[in-house]
Amino acid sequence: MNDSPAAKPRLSIVIPAMNEEEGIGETLDVIPVKELEEMGYPVEVIVVDGESVDRTREIAREKGARVVIEPRKGYGRAYKTGFEVAQGDVIATGDADTTYPFDKLPEYLRYFEREGLDFLTGNRFGKLQPGAMSAKHKVGNFVLSTTGRVLFLANIKDSQSGMWLLKRSILPRLKLTSDGMPFSEEIKLEAFTKGDLKSREIPIEYRVRVGEVKLASWKDGWRNLKFFFKKRFGMAEPES
Repeated sequence: MNDSPAAKPRLSIVIPAMNEEEGIGETLDVIPVKELEEMGYPVEVIVVDGESVDRTREIAREKGARVVIEPRKGYGRAYKTGFEVAQGDVIATGDADTTYPFDKLPEYLRYFEREGLDFLTGNRFGKLQPGAMSAKHKVGNFVLSTTGRVLFLANIKDSQSGMWLLKRSILPRLKLTSDGMPFSEEIKLEAFTKGDLKSREIPIEYRVRVGEVKLASWKDGWRNLKFFFKKRFGMAEPES
């Protein structure tokens, strides 16, 4: 990337949250804003709040984040809204519950730059901390990721990971139809199956969650599995 002052890239960190008062503060605290800015990335942190009824928004603002309220429900809907308002040339994502290693962003960004990538996603199973994921979720992720590899021939080991780096410029190229949990697998499939986009998956740390688990394992898992087949056979339609 050009190092001249006028051409310095900007970084937007987009974090969806709903009732995450226990984890949002620690999640934001570990973001190494100073180091990222020293790398040449002016940083904005956007928390997309799904109308939390606890102190999530208040804590996020206290920590310096921009809070965008999205009353429409859904994991994918939160990300679509975050992407719409993000000003960065590069967007980084992750959850608000301390599970994702935001402190490693400088390392991941250097790799992203060095390899000339358009999209980077994390494989949580590469450095999974003890107790960070239940056996049920491990099995579910294995089934989903295997299904994605078979149906789309995309070499993705962790189809459900929520930590990504992407160039904002590629978003118009991605057909993102899901407003719900399948958004995570869909954005990877779109990026990895476009031959002219350079996409990679790397091992990342996945840490123990702070706060209540909101994933409905069987319901969300079944929905995600069905979505793979809808996507593969052209039946996935925009939800909004």
